[in-house]
Amino acid sequence: MKKYKVAVVGATGVVGNEMIKMLENRNFPVESVRFLASERSVGKTLKFKGQDIPVELLTHDGGKGMDVALFSAGGQTSKDFAPSFAKAGCFVIDNSSAWRMDDSCPLVVPEVNPQDLAKDKKIIANPNCSTIQMVVALKPLHDYAKIKRVIVSTYQSVSGAGSKGLADLEAQSKAYGKGEKMPEPKKFPYQIAFNLIPQIDVFDPNGYTKEEMKMTNETMKIMGDKNIAVSATCVRVPVFRAHSESVWIETEKPLSPEKAKELLSNAKGVELMDDVAKSIYPMPIQAANMQKTYVGRVRADISCKNGLTFWVVSDNLLKGAALNAVEIAEVLVAKGII
Repeated sequence: MKKYKVAVVGATGVVGNEMIKMLENRNFPVESVRFLASERSVGKTLKFKGQDIPVELLTHDGGKGMDVALFSAGGQTSKDFAPSFAKAGCFVIDNSSAWRMDDSCPLVVPEVNPQDLAKDKKIIANPNCSTIQMVVALKPLHDYAKIKRVIVSTYQSVSGAGSKGLADLEAQSKAYGKGEKMPEPKKFPYQIAFNLIPQIDVFDPNGYTKEEMKMTNETMKIMGDKNIAVSATCVRVPVFRAHSESVWIETEKPLSPEKAKELLSNAKGVELMDDVAKSIYPMPIQAANMQKTYVGRVRADISCKNGLTFWVVSDNLLKGAALNAVEIAEVLVAKGII
């Protein structure tokens, strides 16, 4: 079996660490691996398959001789370095928002649009975490009944904001439990422990945040249908890991809850957890560190013809980021693109 030279850019970050774990966990055919990061991380070591691998400085020569690079180092770093990696012949799978809406770059969720990958498309964008889990659930329903409209409210965990987001929730929760003064937030604009913050990213002039507009624009691009209308409200919640979403759709063709459950049960990457008589439905505590997208609470909308609503939960660091990136690399291998 052919093996590949893989680089992880931003290897010391939260998502970078998960990328390393996914490469190992899924037994991706790695010949050699390089961990690349900024100057402040050089000299650290990270483990891969029992070996200590030193972290190297990210440079424009980092893509030479590499087959694929998984980037999770922020949008500006991706804009600066992804083109030089691609020019060297290395496929870049980028987790930032830098390339997502670039017409020359495929925006890929393997369960939805693997056909968009191609040999001449060296920079591949990994979608936003909240978009990924939603479109995994939307795909089988759209194929059957054609979705016209989506309204989604997200309940996004603090890990989506990186290590500082995790630190805010941990520090505030500990202080509350000890009856101590609540520490000032370092990542979020307000206290996140025992609170909800209806803002993720900055606001656009239209009143939506950039996170919400990502879900709108990315969904249309991934699904390959500019006629799908999407309106999102994104909320940060005091959960460490795994995002949840309340999704409402309107379809052109009638779609019963029973048929939707059948379609979802047979969909790749989806696990249906839906038995309300036994209080069985997905929750973040169940989805954390798991590789599936979980769907439950599937029901007809009583206020609208051809309306359906359901609940979607997935690990934002895995399917929402690291896992999806590695799965893209797996498709590149399976299709003989790489």
